[in-house]
Amino acid sequence: MLRSLITTMNKEVRMPLPKNRPPTHPGEMLAREFLAPLGISQSEFSRRLGLRSPRAINELCNRKRAVSPEMALKLEQATGMDAQFWLGLQMDWDLWHARQRSDRLHLERIQPLTSAA
Repeated sequence: MLRSLITTMNKEVRMPLPKNRPPTHPGEMLAREFLAPLGISQSEFSRRLGLRSPRAINELCNRKRAVSPEMALKLEQATGMDAQFWLGLQMDWDLWHARQRSDRLHLERIQPLTSAA
């Protein structure tokens, strides 16, 4: 079973990854759980992060941009949620989509490592 490891407040929480739909994109989480409830626009949030333009936050919230380690640190400072939380959401998103394309990776051709070489 696919599992996600999210670290928040120094506690590890394991959640199963959904099989029939993509997991939550970190930008969707940011928009839905932080910006909307607080009434903060993407432009205002971008200013708070010290970004020159709201484009990066807009693309993130619209699932067109990934969370980088640098952005995760900024999100951690702004939201109080660990950078690992944001990167974990991104990893779950990326892995789910990679699994959907796994037929193109030809994984069946890869021989597992064994103790006897």
